Amino acid sequence: MKIVDGWLDTARRLPSPHCDDRPDPSDVSLLVIHNISLPPNVFGGPWIQDLFLGRLEAAAHPFFGTVAHLRVSAHLLIRRNGDLEQFVPFHRRAWHAGQSVFAGRDACNDFSVGIEMEGADDVPYTELQYQRLADVTRVLMARFPAITTERITGHSDIAPARKTDPGPAFDWQRFRAGL
Repeated sequence: MKIVDGWLDTARRLPSPHCDDRPDPSDVSLLVIHNISLPPNVFGGPWIQDLFLGRLEAAAHPFFGTVAHLRVSAHLLIRRNGDLEQFVPFHRRAWHAGQSVFAGRDACNDFSVGIEMEGADDVPYTELQYQRLADVTRVLMARFPAITTERITGHSDIAPARKTDPGPAFDWQRFRAGL
C-alpha cells in the first residue's frame, strides 16, 4: 500500500466535490478517526458514498432528510469488510471535522486527515477494519511525519460538545497495538 498523487493505490477512488485546498499543503499533522453509518446502525449500501459525493436522496429514507443537505466528506472510508474508499486526496482538505480544536488550534480540517470507520458508537468494529486502519495509519505516518501516535485522535476529542464518534466501541488500545 502506498500513496500516489495523494491517493492510496489500494483504495477505490470516488472523488468528492466537498473538499478544497489546504491553507498550507505541507501542514498535515493530525489523524482524526470517525464513524458513520447511513441510515444509523445500518451497514453496507451506497448511502455513505452518496452523502460524500453530494447525491444522497433525502426521500430515500426518513433519516436522510436530516443529512442530505450537508456538504461533508472524509479522506477515506473503511468498510466493515476492510474495503477502502477514498473521497479526497490527502494533500487536499476534506470537510470532516467541522468546528473543532486540537492542542489549542482550531479548524482541524486545515491540517488533518479524516478516516471514517463504517460503524456506530456502540457496535464493535471488525478485525478487518482494525487491520486496515493500522495499515493505512502506518502509510500516512511515513508520508506525513508530523502525524505521530500522540496526534491521532477521535472526532469526539476535537468536537466534544457535538460529536461522540468513534464511540466507546472503538478499541484504542487494540488499534495502537497494531501500529
